[in-house]
Amino acid sequence: MKTKWKKWTADYGLFFLAVICLISIWEWIVLAGAVPAFILPSPTAIWGSLVENRELLFGEHLPATLLEVLIGFGFSLAGGLLFGIGMHFSRSLEKILYPFLVISQTVPLIAISPIFILWFGYTIWSKVAVTFLIAFFPIVVSTYDGLKAGGNEYRELLRTMGANRWMIFKKIQVPMALPSILSGLKMAVVYSVTGATIGEWLGASEGLGYFSRRMSGNLQADSVFAAIFLLSLMGICLFLVISFIEKRLLKNVMRGR
Repeated sequence: MKTKWKKWTADYGLFFLAVICLISIWEWIVLAGAVPAFILPSPTAIWGSLVENRELLFGEHLPATLLEVLIGFGFSLAGGLLFGIGMHFSRSLEKILYPFLVISQTVPLIAISPIFILWFGYTIWSKVAVTFLIAFFPIVVSTYDGLKAGGNEYRELLRTMGANRWMIFKKIQVPMALPSILSGLKMAVVYSVTGATIGEWLGASEGLGYFSRRMSGNLQADSVFAAIFLLSLMGICLFLVISFIEKRLLKNVMRGR
């Protein structure tokens, strides 16, 4: 236990010390009147807004945003893996899809989000569509690049032993591509929070993005920062979940070898 605590403090101690210092300076600057509270509220005011609006934030808006993120990320994961593997096996499919994937990322989300609202209305699916669009790309690219890179010597060795393409894919390419795929998942799950928030900003009746937009219109900066804090915390937690899965999965793969 002591060893784990020492390792944890060695890895993250300086970070948390820096956070405490920044929050203390931030609080002092606002209380000293250097920055108006309606522009930059103090950390204690943000915390007070979290406590005051806890039933609304945790009971209605946080679950709504989390649901949009999880559904959008789930579709991105399934579609990204499917398209990445498909492009790996088919050169023709790669030539057709890859340009479309790049083009999809050149269109600003702010510009295309109203189209999703036009198609899906103010339902959850307009936010899921935005989330899917922003999270899909890193999963496809990381899957395709991970499967394509490395392992040439192992592939040639298995071919000389009579292995077919499926066996090479299963035994060599997938294990070697896992670090790249999981890195793409970590980026995508954070992008999913951004996508859901953008969708809520442009049209929603619930969610943390909707709440922050409404509070911004009322000049309640502390409530806006409270929603931003929860969005950031959600992204961090989801990132840590994928990181935990990554460590366990890679450890099992190494043991299997």
